[in-house]
Amino acid sequence: MTQTSSTIAAIVLIGVSASGKSTVAEALAKRIGFAEEDGDDFHPAANIAKMHAGIPLTDEDRWPWLYAIADDIDRHIEEDKPVVFACSALKRAYRDILVHGRLDIRLVYLKGSRELICDRFSKRQGHFMSAALIKSQFDTLEEPQPGENILIVDIKDTVDEIVDEIVEKLNLSTAGA
Repeated sequence: MTQTSSTIAAIVLIGVSASGKSTVAEALAKRIGFAEEDGDDFHPAANIAKMHAGIPLTDEDRWPWLYAIADDIDRHIEEDKPVVFACSALKRAYRDILVHGRLDIRLVYLKGSRELICDRFSKRQGHFMSAALIKSQFDTLEEPQPGENILIVDIKDTVDEIVDEIVEKLNLSTAGA
């Protein structure tokens, strides 16, 4: 089934750290006139401290965080405020929590090679996540499978080109259009 912007109330950009989720979310939200949220803002202090120390999060660490994001997505939808969310959602179980059976939430996987991600991560400044966690991100990642209805976008292109591809493939209207 092809969905149009009138049926998409939330878009969640997923992928490993340094795949560009926050940057693309901000640019996409601006382009299509949606609100923008970053999943990192929903982590409790204990999660941030663990990641800063290079300690991978466990599923038990992630469940409350994921449910808080899912609740915020629902809040946006209930308030008729479409939203673009950046959230790693590395496992299918995590993605299932975020979507929870809704047809008006679309996932976009920002896919990149380990080499590209590591290069981008090495150039990051001011992020709480330790570089030691890149390996754990890829170890945790469950690539989207058929039946998950996830748009896969290669991150080798520029942010504008990535946003163009998302807008085109999801048949989204741009703000002011």
